[in-house]
Amino acid sequence: MEPVRKHMEELAAELDRLNYEYYMNDRSLVSDQQFDEMMRELQDLERQYPELASPLSPTKRVGGEVNKTFRQVTHRFPMLSLGNTYSIEEIEEFEARTRRFLDGEQFSYTCELKYDGVAIGLTYRHGQLVQAVTRGNGTVGDDITLNAKTIPTIPLRLRGDYPDDFEARGEVVYPFEAFEAMNRQREAEGDEPFANPRNAASGSLKLQDSAECAKRKLQFCMYFMMAPDSVELPDTHYGRLEWARQMGFKVQPYIKECKNIGEIKAFIDYWDKARWDLPYAIDGIVIKVNQTPLWDRLGLTAKSPRWAIAFKFKAERVSTPLLSISYQVGRTGVITPVANLQPVSLGGTVVRRATLVNADFIEKMGICYGDNLLIEKGGEIIPKVVGVDMEKRKEGAVAVKYIDRCPECGTPLVRVEGEAGHYCPNSDHCHPQIIGRLEHFVSRKAMNIESLGPERLELLYGAGLVRNIADIYDLRREQLIGLGADQAASIQDKGADNLLAAIEQSTRVPFERVVFALGIRYVGEVGAKKLARYFKNMDALMAAAEEELAQVEDVGEVTAKAVAEWFALSEHREIVERLRVAGLQFSGRWAATGGKLDGMTLVVSGVFEHFSRDEIKADIENHGGKVSGSISGKTAYLVAGEKMGPEKLKKAEKLGVKIISELEYMDLVR
Repeated sequence: MEPVRKHMEELAAELDRLNYEYYMNDRSLVSDQQFDEMMRELQDLERQYPELASPLSPTKRVGGEVNKTFRQVTHRFPMLSLGNTYSIEEIEEFEARTRRFLDGEQFSYTCELKYDGVAIGLTYRHGQLVQAVTRGNGTVGDDITLNAKTIPTIPLRLRGDYPDDFEARGEVVYPFEAFEAMNRQREAEGDEPFANPRNAASGSLKLQDSAECAKRKLQFCMYFMMAPDSVELPDTHYGRLEWARQMGFKVQPYIKECKNIGEIKAFIDYWDKARWDLPYAIDGIVIKVNQTPLWDRLGLTAKSPRWAIAFKFKAERVSTPLLSISYQVGRTGVITPVANLQPVSLGGTVVRRATLVNADFIEKMGICYGDNLLIEKGGEIIPKVVGVDMEKRKEGAVAVKYIDRCPECGTPLVRVEGEAGHYCPNSDHCHPQIIGRLEHFVSRKAMNIESLGPERLELLYGAGLVRNIADIYDLRREQLIGLGADQAASIQDKGADNLLAAIEQSTRVPFERVVFALGIRYVGEVGAKKLARYFKNMDALMAAAEEELAQVEDVGEVTAKAVAEWFALSEHREIVERLRVAGLQFSGRWAATGGKLDGMTLVVSGVFEHFSRDEIKADIENHGGKVSGSISGKTAYLVAGEKMGPEKLKKAEKLGVKIISELEYMDLVR
């Protein structure tokens, strides 16, 4: 056993070294194939000898552990927010105020980049990572340790000399290249792309499956180090970060020690222009008093330290000619005008197109043909039109006239009173609407038919095999084999079998997702769930009057009218009947439970063996119950899992709320 242990330790040490060189020093010492082979060997050994596996093994970088709940943790040291400003005059005031307060004391400043990401704190004891916590409200955050271990620039073990007990703080960022690759993948799978890297990083850290988090390729950039009073740290902020770099943290190389306001302003001016050359987003500069013993003298306000301030960059704005306007048709027929622009560099990318939203937006902006438009791109990846460059407007410019016919099928456009957009009513014969509905139906959050991407749907449509969503379930093997032989999306024997298997698998998708998949205007995921659970089966939903539909929570009159009108059309009812014959789920499993929890409010806390947190909440709702996040006198049961919060337990006992285990809950609803 000892030779195996030694080999595993050597493998882990070598993988750690290669990771460090790759992510910290941009040096690839072996090929990807060699690295993957070493990682697989260690994974195989850990499966074979689990008792020898280290909790800090480099295999943790690929994830795989599931966190069914994110335990809340109180920060040892509060995570204060920084005061910030967009005004260089306020930076001058901060600097002058600091000098007056310190009254002749010799000191300097550190200037560093302000990352546009998610702040977290990492606790290390005896050189090992023991906990990772999000900022939360500054006092309490979520324990995200499993996901943090998948981030390659978070050291699991420290190098060289290090304090026995300290906290490293920094920002989790989503590098542009990885972010854009993830968005391309999401669009290919029928998902909405992420709006910006910051929000995507935040959502990634809260994924339950750490393997999914590992796929996001997040990075951690350290910017702060603190420790209990008993632990000695360098007495300058700059010195602390240099020490952290030697321990193995990724610390930005752009930190500068500045002696006066002139040097601070020069640093700000430089990075206001150079920020777009970075591989990740920054939104400003952080200025701190460098000498840490002075921090206590300067003190804190209620929310932020007096020894630091953040200067935030204004969103970059450019002016570029409007070449033309395209009008795109969505799956529900809504028309979206898009400005085709003379290519211009903005925020590190070349912008060629930007949405003009709708006719009201164009009128409000006063856009004319041939105008130069003002484009901004702040924290968002997607550029926005924010105005017209009036200085460049030509004499006699003519206002843009919104189209009155569908650009695809020529049908006169309709605009419903009270709605912002125009739409094409020719839903059954307008090509983009048909393809859009098919793409929505097969998407992951709807029927999840993985083998049917946009290219294959176009192929099937072009061959006359699929004209509506019900046609998908009539496809036969002999129709598919050899289809599109000269195209990338061609279908051969194995492809046909996979496609038919995926279609068959989709018949087991729950009723609420079937309702969403129908693509009824205004009915999103939440609305579909509420409708499915209120009416419990397709027949009741189809028969519902507009007034009853409007009574459903979160539905409202506009959605109710759209649902009633959709089911009133004979062609839609025919499609529904064909889907019924195909075997789709037309009722929810909660329909036959007898409402064991009708009228009851339950609270769940902790980790469960047979359910994830989302699953047990859904199960409670399936049995007629309501899930609450807080305990009150109206709570019927507290369902207690492992590692449940002590505060909830204490409150339940105080109010006399019955506490039941997971197994007792399962007996209750059985």
